[in-house]
Amino acid sequence: MLLGFKTELHPTNHQKTLLAKHAGVARHAYNWGLWLTKNILNHNQHNPDSKLKFLTSIDLHKLLVAMVKPNNYWYYEVSKCAPSYALRYLSNSWKRCFTKVSGQPKFKKKGKDDSFTLDGSITVGFNQIKLPRIGWVKTYEILPDNVTPKSVTISRKADRWFISFKTDRETQITEKSVLLVGVDLGIKSLATLSTGEVFPGAKSYRKLEAQLSRLQYLNRHKVKFSNYWKKAQLKIAKLHSKIADIRKDTLHKLTTYASLESQPNSNRRFKCIRNDGKS
Repeated sequence: MLLGFKTELHPTNHQKTLLAKHAGVARHAYNWGLWLTKNILNHNQHNPDSKLKFLTSIDLHKLLVAMVKPNNYWYYEVSKCAPSYALRYLSNSWKRCFTKVSGQPKFKKKGKDDSFTLDGSITVGFNQIKLPRIGWVKTYEILPDNVTPKSVTISRKADRWFISFKTDRETQITEKSVLLVGVDLGIKSLATLSTGEVFPGAKSYRKLEAQLSRLQYLNRHKVKFSNYWKKAQLKIAKLHSKIADIRKDTLHKLTTYASLESQPNSNRRFKCIRNDGKS
């Protein structure tokens, strides 16, 4: 059974710079590939008699190495996996678009959903992990033992860096007290289980609403993209991240408790009942 593992990194200032460079190269490669593929689609739409071949991720990577990389020296400062995986994700996005699963891919913006993927010589230690071109990076918690991930994805949220990878674990069957657990989603409380337990809502936004409003109020007259504006935006992003983490923690505790209460061999782990009485 494959399980996803995600934890926060504790990099040094030099490592933070390297992580930001990797994310920047991945974003640049993704946006370049998106610009090129959109131009090809636009050309084919207006010139049906002389259509161009739509480029795959391999074709895009060959053009990137031949045309873009020699003119941008900072591509050589990071691992080659970062732009390669970015173009692979772009190709998957176009496939989802052509099959009408999702809309067209959009250009990535600096500082928003920064991420990149690495593979190769990755070594997992006790509370640190060795990454290509970056070295040993410490983590805030203990990593799984006897794990050698083929690839890792590193993402940034506010000023925090996270790493995620897949681990292969044996399925553990635990004894359950009941066959099914009914969940009633409410307004005053987050959920009420059929066993009688009540889970109150976190209401993290209401608790920190005044602080968030204050930060946004102080940022109203700052010059956009100035240093003071960037510092204020970082404080706001940190607070939004704290609000989201509190909400996620509450939901994880609820779903974990409900899944442990029900029988593992049943087709449905728990039953969700809506307010109108329909399941």
